[in-house]
Amino acid sequence: MKDQITERIAVYILCGGKSTRMNAEKGLVEYQGKAFLQWILEAVLPLTNQIKLVTQNEAYAQFGFPLIGDLVEDKGPVGGIYTALADSKIYLNLILSCDIPKISTKLISHLIQSAQSSKKEVSMLTDGMHDYPLIACYRKSVEEDFKIAIKQNHLKLCALVESLSPHKILISSPDDQSLQNINSDKELKKLNQEAFYSGS
Repeated sequence: MKDQITERIAVYILCGGKSTRMNAEKGLVEYQGKAFLQWILEAVLPLTNQIKLVTQNEAYAQFGFPLIGDLVEDKGPVGGIYTALADSKIYLNLILSCDIPKISTKLISHLIQSAQSSKKEVSMLTDGMHDYPLIACYRKSVEEDFKIAIKQNHLKLCALVESLSPHKILISSPDDQSLQNINSDKELKKLNQEAFYSGS
């Protein structure tokens, strides 16, 4: 499966700026002794090593993957996705945020395969209550939509993705726990407590 996916998809992980609620660079925050980003990389690498990190922070160079800075600064996730799509030479692109340490190879593989078989330009995971446009596959063809959104300063990612009529892939319990965004010290403490009590 790895060779098949490697030829058809590029992966971009958005390692955006410092989180005010976490008071730290989110991708470098540690969970069970490893940076969030390391957990994500370990989930992706069984499928492909075509990975780039969207960030200008040289601290991420330690992970050994190319770093690319935003083409237009301070445009949030919309700017990050635009940067990724502008950089990509591949039709299908997996976009991930850097704050999902519990993401699994299984879910990523399911997302990619669903996106490959869909006619939609965007395919993203959903738990039925929340959509995850930063655990999603974007076709190169939507690059212009993101460019226009940035020019018009329309930076609400969910609204932009919804306007593209995305393919939503429903993930049910217990797999939906893998979608959890960790955005604050409180959420990190809860995650560590859950890991402690589960013995993982």
